[in-house]
Amino acid sequence: MFLHTHPYEPFLFQDATKLIVGTLPPPRFTIGDLKEGDVNFCYGSRDGQLWLILDRIFGLNLDFETTEKAIRQRMDFLKEQKIGICDIVQSAERSKIDASDLGMENIVLRDMLGYFQRYPKVDTLLFTGGNSKNGPEYFFRKYLKEHGISLEPVSNEVPRVHQFVLPFSDMETSSKTLEKSVVNKERIIKTVSLTAPSGAANRAVGSLEKYKKMKDKNPEFNTIDFRVLQYKEFF
Repeated sequence: MFLHTHPYEPFLFQDATKLIVGTLPPPRFTIGDLKEGDVNFCYGSRDGQLWLILDRIFGLNLDFETTEKAIRQRMDFLKEQKIGICDIVQSAERSKIDASDLGMENIVLRDMLGYFQRYPKVDTLLFTGGNSKNGPEYFFRKYLKEHGISLEPVSNEVPRVHQFVLPFSDMETSSKTLEKSVVNKERIIKTVSLTAPSGAANRAVGSLEKYKKMKDKNPEFNTIDFRVLQYKEFF
């Protein structure tokens, strides 16, 4: 069995209002065997599409290479936009070393509620995938259920939107930049299940009626164009 551990700590800071939530990067990031064109940072796989999409939305002119400059570009953008990254899976075992979500076994999830308590400005979670088995929404639903919290629907159109109430009661939070008590307050956090930014999800995109209509109007319209339009609304 290969122990697939997350190679990056959550990218969090006190001003963050949104969190990108996925599962695990490809195993090569865990063992440090990166390919040319990978960026040694969250969602840095050269085969992934998240940074391509954000590059187009915000006109970032990002470098797609294994350099410190490429990492810094992404960190600076996230801080400027008040977006953090906190994938929900800390580790999983694999009998086959690949990036398939379905191949994960004996999964250990991160303490998401603890992060929400430490970063009280977070009000939106952006899932990089939906409720299919071992996807980020799937794990998050399971995690909330274990803590007696339900995820309530807001919109069932793709991308689906939900929300949940995070109770705070007699909790002390403190850090170098934050020291205060939060007593008997509730906080509503919204979740958005974006179409996964991966080639594996292209078939699902192609089956969507909305995509088909756009494709009929413009034959050059493609699955990345569709994601750009979808992500733009929520980022």
